Amino acid sequence: MSKVTPANAYGSLVRLAVVAVIALQAALATAPAPAQPMPEASVPTPMLDATHTADWIFVYKFNASSFPTGKSTDCVFGGTPDDGKSSQAFAVSQAGASTLVDGSGLIGTSIADPVGATFNEIYNSNLNFVVWNDQFYGDPRLSCGANCTGRWGHSKGIVAWDNDGNGIVLQVTTPDWPGAGSAANPRARDGNTLGCEHATNNVLVGQHFFALRLSPADTGLVLDAMANASVVTDPARPQIARLGGPAGLVAKAKLLGTISQSVNFTDVTLSSGVRLISKASDLWVPPWQLISARLGGVPLRTATWWASPQIPSTTKRTKIACWRASLGRPGPVEIATSGTWSGKSIGMSVGSNHAKLGVSLDAAKPFTIFGDMNQQGSLSAKCNSSQNGRGGMFFVLSDPALYTSMRALLDGAGGGNN
Repeated sequence: MSKVTPANAYGSLVRLAVVAVIALQAALATAPAPAQPMPEASVPTPMLDATHTADWIFVYKFNASSFPTGKSTDCVFGGTPDDGKSSQAFAVSQAGASTLVDGSGLIGTSIADPVGATFNEIYNSNLNFVVWNDQFYGDPRLSCGANCTGRWGHSKGIVAWDNDGNGIVLQVTTPDWPGAGSAANPRARDGNTLGCEHATNNVLVGQHFFALRLSPADTGLVLDAMANASVVTDPARPQIARLGGPAGLVAKAKLLGTISQSVNFTDVTLSSGVRLISKASDLWVPPWQLISARLGGVPLRTATWWASPQIPSTTKRTKIACWRASLGRPGPVEIATSGTWSGKSIGMSVGSNHAKLGVSLDAAKPFTIFGDMNQQGSLSAKCNSSQNGRGGMFFVLSDPALYTSMRALLDGAGGGNN
């Protein structure tokens, strides 16, 4: 039997310590990363994951019939897993690498995916913010009700900014998410993680998410567009607003949560080159015809929640009585009822797709549009019908690689002409 000496006893302890460290590193490498405070960045920026940023990020979440996934078990921003049919499979595009590609993991469930990481940057920080959503499902319940229709904006998202005004906006199409902007004031009843809130199943049908970096001037322009669109929020409610930073931005944010008396649109180009158009609720025109007209009459193909009252596909010859001559002439607007991804046909209309997407049909004008509004309403009678009589915002990008990807995504069957 070997004699135990101080030297070989010390060597054994060192070897045991090394083994323990290796085991701990392996466990940490395989464990799911919980939501956590982000490292302090110079300015708020869209996040692809915990460490990689981009000036803008677009995500399309697929529907559960075409690309079903298992259920999320990591409700990192609160809630419990939804037992309903779901898909959290997604495709993603980013500034500088804008071809749409398959994403990995389940969207919105961790700081390893672009929606989860970007939301975490706001939710677990001291940034100022405003959350807006016309379908909070009562958490929070606002003065206009559990959900707010009528002349209120058909719009959803969160905008956040630092004390210098540098910001980020995250446009979403998901009812009931997000319902809180800070871990310091979480939701009272429902969850705040995609796939972990129960008032409605946000992961059943297609949805889109668009995140954009903002300069201080951009942040003010986004707040102006939100006010013109009559977005549903309450700047005095800590669960959905924390106001600070430049006095001018605070003053603009305090004006939110009321129905605008505007009958016009706003149309600005942000520092990124992204164009932002907002429609006032009392501008009683078909929403996607407005966007076509503002883009010089470019023909569009749109994919929205195309429910009754449907606005059909239109051509150059379609007469539109619900219109104002000063808006210019809209081009044809085509309705997409199906699209294509990975060689598979996917539904792009009511029952399958709740995103609000548009793409130019003129390759010389490679516009992609991420909107708030469905192509519902009227061309010629009861001009305030449905989405004609509501407000919303549209982000317009001119990016050839993104455009090519989006044309392919929206390639499929269409709605009838009028």
